[in-house]
Amino acid sequence: MTIQPGSELHLRDLARLRRVRDRIDREYAQPLDVEALARGVHMSGGHLSRQFRLAYGESVYSYLMTRRIERAMALLRRGDLSVTEVCFTVGCSSLGTFSTRFSELVGRSPSAYKRDQAQATAGMPSCVARQVTKPIRNREAPQESET
Repeated sequence: MTIQPGSELHLRDLARLRRVRDRIDREYAQPLDVEALARGVHMSGGHLSRQFRLAYGESVYSYLMTRRIERAMALLRRGDLSVTEVCFTVGCSSLGTFSTRFSELVGRSPSAYKRDQAQATAGMPSCVARQVTKPIRNREAPQESET
């Protein structure tokens, strides 16, 4: 069965998906998985996964990790926490997975980012710094050139 855009069922699903996205935005540092998120909006995990990808163009996990990496970038720029502390603060349970995903989105390792960017946004309003340093999704980060 295909849900027609604009139908009552389609609009209800979109509202549920927004609630899931809002929950991820608020609780990114908590242990979240698709099944728990789906239960929160009375959907099956599979249905949530399919509908979320259709609506937002990426998986639930990818969206969650992007939120975590965005927050990690801000914490690393501050400079007062180690990469390991930042990893666990943003809700990641594996330093390896965190570092890999960070490198995919940002284009460099968390330690290189911390070293290079700690002072890059000094004096910049936080709303501007957030836009300037926003990670690029779906592995579109520019590769560092070899010199």
